[in-house]
Parts: sequence; C-alpha cells; structure tokens
Amino acid sequence: MQNALEVKNASKRFGKVVTADNISFSVPTNSALGIVGPNGAGKSTLLSLITGVLPLDSGSISFEGRDVTTMSPGARSQAGVARTFQIPRPFIDMSVFENVYVGAAFGADKHGKRGYQSAVQALEVTGLIHLADEPARKLRLLDLKRLELARALATDPKLILLDEIAGGLTERELPELIVLIHNLVAQGMTVIWIEHIVHALLEVVDQLMCLAAGEILAYGVPREVMANPAVIEVYLGSTFDLGNAS
Repeated sequence: MQNALEVKNASKRFGKVVTADNISFSVPTNSALGIVGPNGAGKSTLLSLITGVLPLDSGSISFEGRDVTTMSPGARSQAGVARTFQIPRPFIDMSVFENVYVGAAFGADKHGKRGYQSAVQALEVTGLIHLADEPARKLRLLDLKRLELARALATDPKLILLDEIAGGLTERELPELIVLIHNLVAQGMTVIWIEHIVHALLEVVDQLMCLAAGEILAYGVPREVMANPAVIEVYLGSTFDLGNAS
C-alpha cells in the first residue's frame, strides 16, 4: 500500500528542549494513525512540522511521494494537508457557513461557486448544514468541534491532522464524533489523530504511536502499544482517559 505520509529522521528543538528527536514513521493511504503521550511529549509540535508551520531542524517529510520538507504551510494545504486545533477558534460573529467558506477560500484558494460548494459539502459531512446560518458564538462544544473539522474539510484534504478533537466532550457526545471520523477514513481519507481519550482512538485507528520527550516510545497495533510496559509507565499519573483500553 502506498504511504500518504513519510517522516524520516525529523528533529526539532527549542533551545535545550527537544520536541522531536530523530522521529521516523509512515502512514499508509486511507488509514488512521493515533498518537498518544503525556503533555509536553511533542505531539502538537509534530503536527506543526507536518503542516509546515514549524520548520524541521533536520530530517524530511514526504506527502504522497513528494518531498514537502521546504514547502510553505499554504502550499501543503493546497496539496491536501489539513489540520484542526485543540481549542476551536471560529470567527464568533460570523455564521457557521461563513466560517467554513473562509476555510475553503484561504486554505484551498477556492472562491465563489467552488468555495461555496466545498463549504456546503463540508457542512453536510459534519452534520452542521442545519446550523449554516447560525452565528458561531451560539454553538455548543460538540458543534464547535464539528465546525473546526468542517473548516479543515472545506480545503478538500487527503490527509487530516486532528489535535485532541474529542477533548471536553461528554461520553454521550463522543460516539457521534467517533462515527464521523470513522466515516472519513471509510471514504478514503488518511487521518492522524492526537487524543488523550484513548478508548475513542481505539474505535478508529489502525496503528497507534506513543510519544514521550520527543521520541517514539512505541508504535504498532493499538492494543499492543497500550500493553507495552513503557507506555503503561508513561500513563501513570497522567490525565489520559483509558476507558476500555486495558
């Protein structure tokens, strides 16, 4: 199977703090990789390296067989890489539709009719079409998470990076989000998902990676990773929600 993403020997430091230490991994096309690890492990930094928001100190990143290491974030977005953020920050006085249209226009250079169509499709996929005219400030948390995802989907990505998108949701709300992400993979998208709520990850991902201090602690079959003694030790005293992961 062709790899959607290949990260080779990626390294990044901020002064004496190492946030990525010679990291190498690949993600097959149309699959889902989960990433876990304690706070400060380098998880969000890794997503920023993949999107190009942060430059690598060394190493390389390839997307669909193309070296994107020196590409700008905008160029990577237009190539098919999108990201959501842990804390949704919509334009609160704009409508849900306007927020998603901005994603299409500025994330994928889709204006006018093309941008409109992409925005409508993203709203339909995320189940927000009935709230299209609602001001973003009136949305509940689950719908804000969906809006964050819809803005990313409006760029028509092939690879989507999710940063703790389940954070703050109730146990009743989680199944809706899990089904949504599972459907994205089923429809051909490649997903990398950082999450503290591990039992949500295990419902979706094909592989799981645990990061600690900027290094890959374990990588492979999700339940085998969770059974790894080093991973169990990392979890002790953490705020991770293991749910039924054990």
